Amino acid sequence: MQKLKDANLYNNELIPISGKLVERYNECLIKLGFTPTKLTSFHIDGMGWSPEIAIEKDNSAYLNNGEANLHGILISPLQHRKPVFEPFHTFDRDMMQDVFRIHGDKIKDITRDCAICIDFDQFIDAFYEPLDVLKYKTVDISFHLINDLENKQKEQRRLIETFKEGHHFIDEKLHAKLLESANTYGDLRDRDLSLHSLTFTTESFFTKAFGGVYVLRDFITPIIVFKDLNWYKEAIKDTLHDVLIFHMQQPELIEKLTDHTIISCDLEKVTQDERYDRIKKFELISAIKEASHAKKDILNDPLLFKSYLNKLDIESRKHVMSVELYLEKIEISNQYKIADLIKDDLYFALHEPHSSLTVNQKDLIWKLLTDISPKDVLHLYWYDKAQFYKTYATWDDGFKDWVIEIISNKIA
Repeated sequence: MQKLKDANLYNNELIPISGKLVERYNECLIKLGFTPTKLTSFHIDGMGWSPEIAIEKDNSAYLNNGEANLHGILISPLQHRKPVFEPFHTFDRDMMQDVFRIHGDKIKDITRDCAICIDFDQFIDAFYEPLDVLKYKTVDISFHLINDLENKQKEQRRLIETFKEGHHFIDEKLHAKLLESANTYGDLRDRDLSLHSLTFTTESFFTKAFGGVYVLRDFITPIIVFKDLNWYKEAIKDTLHDVLIFHMQQPELIEKLTDHTIISCDLEKVTQDERYDRIKKFELISAIKEASHAKKDILNDPLLFKSYLNKLDIESRKHVMSVELYLEKIEISNQYKIADLIKDDLYFALHEPHSSLTVNQKDLIWKLLTDISPKDVLHLYWYDKAQFYKTYATWDDGFKDWVIEIISNKIA
């Protein structure tokens, strides 16, 4: 992963945590019902998730109490506007934006010397059946300070009021209590430590629960898409909910999404797009068995691209160029169908969200299409970083160099 790190493409923008902040982080973990970390330094994202602690605990969802109960940790004002690297739901980033938009100033003040535990309550104690994900509607976001700082503030204010009464100003025991409170917690009298709960309303979303589920409910009929085949088989036994249920790899899913005006595919338009160029090059590299040139050079040099294309066996060559071949043939005759020349996985990868969708809906559908057929390396990086990092590790150095160049050029 060193090349990704050097290009600032691997968990960049994480916040380093050490010293006193580690203690506060552990206090939050304990308050939330988790075991503390043994690490003396690590990094966190905008939600308080740490890749090092995830590795230590062998659990990327270590801030969850079961799949239905998500938590966050705020220990630094620097978490404002930082990415959420391992969202359990696609709306996690939006929730954190709301948190900082409404409570940003207070969080900045409180995290100077305290930490905040966040509870994202979907009013679901636990999941029992796969279609329980339909219960996601509103999320109550509540905040809890470590060390009961709000109560310490009330106690400090009460001590001061007592100090002002009668002759209590000469009470040495009262003096000692005030000094102890001030030395331990600082002057809390005029600080605003109240963080009222927030309510977040969900729309269509993806959740990692049950192996990964897409809930599309902003359209003609609610559509539920499962990544995990076993949970899909369990879900289709349900007779209570009026929803359409698909497994992610069912060809019928693409047809239904098209019928519901959720996705579209104009092949003539697609071939003019940079995304198609990336996908075609991915298909070429996947088909090459041996190469005497660096794969980055093969993909960037049109002469080398043609050279290696012509070295492929005829079936592989037809597959890489199948879209152009199909478009050429239908100009001559309309007897050809897409399925006659273009394989499903390639055809699915060329779809895009329908133009009528909102920005958030498009992002979700791009993620779904990337999950269905992950042939665009840029979209894989954008919409599923965890899977991108896993897949990246299997590529050779030349292809890695090309991928890094593609992504870097887009985010520069």
